[in-house]
Amino acid sequence: MNLSDIQHFLSDRAAAFLKRDRHALLIDGQWVPAAGEGTFVTRNPATGKVIGRIAAAGAEDVDRAVRAARQAFDAGPWSKMRPVERQRLILKLADLVEEHAQALAEIESVDNGKSAGIARAVDVALTVDFLRYMAGWATKIEGITHEASVPYALQAEFVTYTRREAVGVVGAIVPWNFPLLVATWKLGPALAAGCTVVLKPAEQTPLTALYLGELIGEAGFPPGVVNIVTGDGPGAGAPLARHPRVDKISFTGSTEVGKLIGHASVENMTRFTLELGGKSPVIVLDDCDPEVAAAGAANAIFFNQGQVCCAGSRLYVQKKMFDRVVGEIGKIADGMTLGHGFDAAAQMGPLVSQEQMDRVCGYIDIGRSQGAEVVAGGGRQPGEGYFVRPTVMVNVDHGKRVVQEEIFGPVLTAMPYDTIEEVAAWANDSPYGLGASIWSNNLSKVHRLIPKIRAGTVWVNCHSALEPAMPFGGYKQSGVGRDMGRAALDAYLETKSVFIAV
Repeated sequence: MNLSDIQHFLSDRAAAFLKRDRHALLIDGQWVPAAGEGTFVTRNPATGKVIGRIAAAGAEDVDRAVRAARQAFDAGPWSKMRPVERQRLILKLADLVEEHAQALAEIESVDNGKSAGIARAVDVALTVDFLRYMAGWATKIEGITHEASVPYALQAEFVTYTRREAVGVVGAIVPWNFPLLVATWKLGPALAAGCTVVLKPAEQTPLTALYLGELIGEAGFPPGVVNIVTGDGPGAGAPLARHPRVDKISFTGSTEVGKLIGHASVENMTRFTLELGGKSPVIVLDDCDPEVAAAGAANAIFFNQGQVCCAGSRLYVQKKMFDRVVGEIGKIADGMTLGHGFDAAAQMGPLVSQEQMDRVCGYIDIGRSQGAEVVAGGGRQPGEGYFVRPTVMVNVDHGKRVVQEEIFGPVLTAMPYDTIEEVAAWANDSPYGLGASIWSNNLSKVHRLIPKIRAGTVWVNCHSALEPAMPFGGYKQSGVGRDMGRAALDAYLETKSVFIAV
């Protein structure tokens, strides 16, 4: 399947965008080639075939983008714009994303491999809701007043208050699993706060960010407010992370790369937010319906091909229910249909790249070599594209790599437990702490268990539910700071204290 094979699936807007020979960088309101004229290709994961040639930004391009953002922040119209005007622009962008929802979903499907229907119902819908939520905060940024008691100036009177001010130029580096949605998780609060942005999408999935850049221009954002530099981590991401004129870095991706970005940021004392890896536990208590638990656990790990930072990749089931729940999940996994993103019958798509497919299959082999039993799936699906069968492993030692390390694919390790205390300890026995889910109808047990779980989000009888007003982020090596909610806005603001002697 190449673009000609899927032409009949595409809307006119998506087809016209995907037919372009090359895609440029967005710097200071202009679409320009990379300084060295370098390019890279992006591929359709369902076929492995090239679907676009993209400008490969280097340090010079990143510097131009940062300087444009700096100018727009320091002296351009953006710095003088009233909060209500920023709000209107963000709302206009949300309207345009909604208007172009089908094209964005189709492009996301072709570039990332996910279902076009799910991309529209989840990725694009959440993008629209989040932009509208963040637009409302633009007019609600406020400081507070204080009654000062300065002990060494007893006769003096002061007016004291705090101001919340935009942090400045933001470098936003986003992953390939939810390219459009996570880009707006960075853009929304940054723009609401009054910051300017240099956005670097993942090199595997740059296309929806570039389409979004066109909508940003159509919405009327001034030049330089949002700049988009495409390229790989060493070529574009690293120069952005260490640029001395960037005031804040917001990164979503692997813990390994997040640590490098954190180190680079500290050199310049650049503020940073890092949303990193996960190895989220799914805990099934003994009162839960086994079929409900199995369906929930399967969705927690197989949604988006398991390429979800908070995917429920570790399953803990009370011992007396273990065989039945795992048996049901195995049936679900074996019965899943794999196919491209426009196949209405497909329940799971390809992984994003050859590299990711090889990584996931490598972990399955490691699990087998360390004694795990594969009860469903177990490797690549033959044929073109980067398809891996949904896989369930049992008889896994808790200290083995498949339990402790993030696989980022449709691979579930299942383990039995006896007591709540035991499962809480196992759930926390991980370097990560992004999310967890509990499946039970016994609210007394649930409320006792929730405080024991060291994770940024705990879901009950659901998994990976997202809401614009609810903060998202992790404990331990799952990151620093939060996306979404009021907490995300605060990360793009500085607090200034003001003392006036009167």
